[in-house]
Amino acid sequence: MTFPSRHLTGIETLAASDILSVLKLAADYRLLLDQTDKNLTDLRHVTVANLFFENSTRTRFSFELAERRLGATIINFTNESSSITKGETVLDTIRNLEVMKIDMMVLRHTISGICHLLGRSVSASIINAGEGTHEHPTQALLDALSIQQHFNDFRGLQVGIIGDILHSRVARSLIFTLVKLGSSVHLIGPRTLVPEAFGKLGARIHYQLDPILPELDVTVSLRIQLERMESGYLPSLIEFHKEYGIDERRISRMKSHAILMHPGPVNRGVEMSHFAVDCGKSIILDQVTNGVAVRMAVLKMIDAYRKSL
Repeated sequence: MTFPSRHLTGIETLAASDILSVLKLAADYRLLLDQTDKNLTDLRHVTVANLFFENSTRTRFSFELAERRLGATIINFTNESSSITKGETVLDTIRNLEVMKIDMMVLRHTISGICHLLGRSVSASIINAGEGTHEHPTQALLDALSIQQHFNDFRGLQVGIIGDILHSRVARSLIFTLVKLGSSVHLIGPRTLVPEAFGKLGARIHYQLDPILPELDVTVSLRIQLERMESGYLPSLIEFHKEYGIDERRISRMKSHAILMHPGPVNRGVEMSHFAVDCGKSIILDQVTNGVAVRMAVLKMIDAYRKSL
């Protein structure tokens, strides 16, 4: 089972069959993780550099755990201690690492499109761990695995993505993923944060949550960044929670089998109430666990592609 490329720069260029292949292997790894805490040796010959030019906790730890589980040699890079602070470009940093025989580079950066650019310039494999407002492919894949565990078939599912769609790389990757797999995607939020242009991606736009909520099988609430308040996108966090927050009252109006998701970290009392985060419909912690399995699958499949060259 191989990947269609030596890079994972985004979901947009993947076929539905590619996504399902990742999910199949990830499901196998998830089962293995549940059964044993022993590390594998699948990537014992591979050196992976984790290059996080933007702060991260969940994604960085998840990738590192996935790499360790597969037996890879790991190098962790921090922006503060690098030559970037001395004026070196990201491309020069990547090229220097490449000549040190780094096989794969997991990259998180503030610049949209940088993974695609670097992928054309180096022979090492580039894995997008979140870039700018463009894409966050492994987050979308772990979300898809989490949904698949509950519904099995994506076709016909009604999925609502709620909140700051405009600035969300998570939303973009998840829209691409779910539309390719046959789900109906509903983007829900204030007009300032849900541009009509997103409808061109195959999603439906809603500016009110309550009318569509009873129809949804899945809700994915996105984190509201506090700086959006300062930029005038929202009148107040209290007002946002009133109009779009998932709470006990709204949960009572949802389908009995519906699930609640959030990529984290959650602003309790803003996107979701304390009750919503901790209730039986919430699978937020399952998403975190699935992240390790999905990233193991991506690393393994890219390695298989590299071996096939």
